[in-house]
This record gives sequence, C-alpha cells and structure tokens, in this order.
Amino acid sequence: MATISKLKRRLLLLRSSSQIRYALTYVLITAVVLVFLNVYTASTTRDMMFRSKEVSLQGKVQLVVSSLAGLERLSGDNVAQVIALLGDLDANRVTVTDATGKAVYDSLTKDNATGRMILFSEVVTALQGNVVFYCVYDGAALESRACMPIYNGSDQLIGSVYLMEYDTDLGAVIAALEMNLVRISLVLGTAIVLFSILFALIFSRRMRLILDSIQLLREGEYTHRIALWGHDEVGVLAEEFNKLTERLRTSEATRQQFVSDASHELKTPLASIKLLSDSILQNEMDMDTVREFVGDIGNEADRLTRIAQKLLELNRLEDAPKEDFVVMEPGPVVEKAVRLLTPLAQLRQIRLETKLDPDCTVVTRGDDIYQMAFNLVENAIKYNVDGGYLGVFLQRKGEDVVLIVEDSGIGIPEESLPYVFDRFYRVDKARSRQAGGSGLGLSIVHDLVERNYGTVTVEQREEGGTRFTLTFPFFGMEEET
Repeated sequence: MATISKLKRRLLLLRSSSQIRYALTYVLITAVVLVFLNVYTASTTRDMMFRSKEVSLQGKVQLVVSSLAGLERLSGDNVAQVIALLGDLDANRVTVTDATGKAVYDSLTKDNATGRMILFSEVVTALQGNVVFYCVYDGAALESRACMPIYNGSDQLIGSVYLMEYDTDLGAVIAALEMNLVRISLVLGTAIVLFSILFALIFSRRMRLILDSIQLLREGEYTHRIALWGHDEVGVLAEEFNKLTERLRTSEATRQQFVSDASHELKTPLASIKLLSDSILQNEMDMDTVREFVGDIGNEADRLTRIAQKLLELNRLEDAPKEDFVVMEPGPVVEKAVRLLTPLAQLRQIRLETKLDPDCTVVTRGDDIYQMAFNLVENAIKYNVDGGYLGVFLQRKGEDVVLIVEDSGIGIPEESLPYVFDRFYRVDKARSRQAGGSGLGLSIVHDLVERNYGTVTVEQREEGGTRFTLTFPFFGMEEET
C-alpha cells in the first residue's frame, strides 16, 4: 500500500508539473508547425509541378496552333496531316475543333469524338478567344488540360486545339514526396514528444527533490542538503536552498543556545529570591536579618531587570527596522558617555584619561556610538581594580576612525578572548555576578559595531588589563568652494 500511495503521489505531482504542461504546449506548437510545413511544402511542390506542366503543355498546344494557323479552314484530312508531321506530342489526347466546336480531329481510338460537338469548358472558353490551362492532382496522377484558339492568316477564328495529359509519373513523384514528408514529420514529432517527456521527467525529478527537501525543512530538518549540480535555474535554486538551511541551522542552534543560557541566567536570581523569601517566611528572624534578606531580594530583582533590559536591547537590534544613516563627529558623544560614568569611576578612585581627536567623521545609525562607548566604559569600570586606570581614545588612522577603551583591571585570559562577544559568556561567573554583569553587554557592542559596518577586537594590555579597539570607515566631508 505504501508503494502504491507513493506511486500515486508521484503521478499526481507529474500531472500537476508545470514542466509537463510546458512540454505538452511545446509538443502542440511543434505539431502545428510540422503540419503547417507539410501543407506548405506539399502545396508549393504541387504549384511548381503545375507551372512546369503548364509551360510544357502550352508549348505543345502553341506548336500545333502555329502549324494549323496557315490553313484557310480545318478538315479532318489536313489536320491529320499536320499532326502526323509534328510527330509524337506525348499527350494522352489531342483534339482539334472548328469554329463551331465540332471535332475535326481526335487522337483517341476509343470513344473518338470526330464529327461531334465538343462541349468541354476549355474548348468553349478557347473559342471565345482565350487561352485555357487547367491542372489537378487526384492522388495518383497529374491531370493537365490546355486549349488555345486557332486563327488563320486573316486573323479569323477557325477553331481550337485541346490537349490533355494524364501523367502518372509526376503523380507518383508528388505522392512519394508527400509521403516522405509525412514520415519525416512523424519521426520528428515522435522524437520531440519523447525528448520533451524525458526532459520533463528529469526536470520534475529535480523539482520534486527540492519540494521534498522543503517539506523536510518545514518539519525542522535543518541539516538536510540537496545534492544537485549545474548552473541552471534549478541548480542555483538548490544552492540557495542549501545556504538557507545552513543559515536556519545556525539560527536555530543560536536560538536554542540563547534560550538555554537565558533560562540558566534567569534561574539563578529567581532561585535566590525564592530561597530568601522562603527563609523569611519559615524562620523567625530579627529585623536586621530580615532587612538584609530583603535587600538581597532587591539586588536579585535588580539583576533580573538588567538581564531583561539587555535581552530587550538585543531583540531590538535584531528585529527593529534599520534607521537612516547620519553623519556625525563621535567625539562629543563619547565624551558624554564618559562624563555620565565619571562619578562611578571616582567612587573607586579610577584614574580617567581621555583624548578625543577632532575630524573623525563617521556614518552611523541613531545613538549607536553612544551605546557602544557607554557599555565599554561601564565594563572597564566594573571589572577594574580600585585606584586603577581607564583610558578612552578617539583618533583617525588613514581611512579609518579608531575608538580605544582600555583599562588596568582583572583582564581576560588568552583562551577566553575569542568568546567574550558570545551572549551570556563570562570569564569569571562569580565575579561577574558580584559586579552585576549579565554577559550581554559585549554582545550588544559587537552587534552594534557590525550594524555600522565596523570591526571590534579585544586584546590583553602589556601593563595588565584589557584593550577594546573599534574601527569604523572614515567619512570625509567635502567643503564647498
């Protein structure tokens, strides 16, 4: 039953395939063209045969007319003598009539019409002074008739000459030619149909493979790949599909990791809040201890708030529509962020050193520069040592604008440097929680830098601590002259 169902499914797909419809349309168009070519070729061939026969038969009639034109009147004897002198005219019938339409000579031995009135339409028309030719193909032979009036030396109509040929040889040539055309057309048509069906099946198989892959993708199978080669549209589609599945796989892995990390980060403060609140409810405590526990609950709640704000910020960066670019000097913006965090640095007696060069114009979006500077300076203060050093420098290097934030803090181990921009990654989890870190600040900085077509690197300082370097393209402003 499964095999039958699969076969039915394939037949349904084949029947509804656009390529099959295109192939049938192509076959139909080809059939129409072949029929037209057959009809046109056969008609043209017959016309050529007819013209050839007309020239030949009228030449013979003209010869007889020229020979009889010298006679004053037509009689059976003198016409027979002239015809005998002309020899074999290679015609099936030669009939000569007088001016009244009575036959004075007829070459037929059976059903000879001599002495009788000839009422052929050709003869009647010729006795009216016209030259007549008629030819028809009856499927077996080419029947041709020609008739011409006869005038004597005084331009007096004295009769007519009628010739008829029944040419089976030319008829056989026409029949053979038309039969060959039909055979060739049938062979070509059959070949076209077979090749069209073959190409349709091949194309349908390739498209069916892509459709099956899309169904697997819809079911969450992000590791599936399409093994199709070629540079045509289907090959490009398969390649783009593989790129899409790879991106979806990466996104899904990132999403799962993000959910796992977020759940873990949120679980810790929630567990602390639960434990502290249960301790207050289940144990008898003095007010000082209660206040201490409530304070700890507040700290954990603040930590939850910070994590939620960071997550919302990351979500905004990923999903929000891109803002328009603005051209700006980053110096005043960086100075504002440093000024806002200076009181926090003074509490820990951290020495601040800033040098913000002018003429460092960049193109950025919204307040991205401010957020990057604020996060880096805040991190440098949080993870610094009391009485330490914090340096913020903005300078132009060639075609780049470089923002450096360095500190003399606890530093980052060499093995952790490649991961500091990963979400929820923290070098020292205990110390990070103590400093109120969520492991998301540097991820936000990384995403903001990439959004502004820049790069960010991190390294250890020789004097101890960490140095973050942000590099952006310089946007030179041309002055109007």
